[in-house]
Amino acid sequence: MAHFCELDENNVVQRVIVVANKDTSDANGNEVESIGVAFCQKLFGGNWKQTSYNGNIRKNYAGIGYVYDSVIDAFVPPKPYPSWVLDTNTAQWKPPVPMPSDGAMYSWDEATQSWISTAGSLTV
Repeated sequence: MAHFCELDENNVVQRVIVVANKDTSDANGNEVESIGVAFCQKLFGGNWKQTSYNGNIRKNYAGIGYVYDSVIDAFVPPKPYPSWVLDTNTAQWKPPVPMPSDGAMYSWDEATQSWISTAGSLTV
């Protein structure tokens, strides 16, 4: 099975579908993206890109609201905070300050641009 996503006019993922191998393969049984794209367009119209559930292509599995960045050929998740920057090698957002690695639980505080321990705020 192969996964394809439909993009809107701004390259934002609108939906992700599963397509049978027979509908993405050439005469020799090799998976070819353009065949899968043509199949999706025939059924639904629109602009389609292949995505990989295990991240083998385009860095991240596409989700609704992700943006396809053609420069880095990747699906980029929504930006979690204004101060975070995109790592173009992984297509993941990175905080301006690394999260502490002491094993404690933290949440990002955008106002102070720092990590705040959540250990005291957990309730059971």
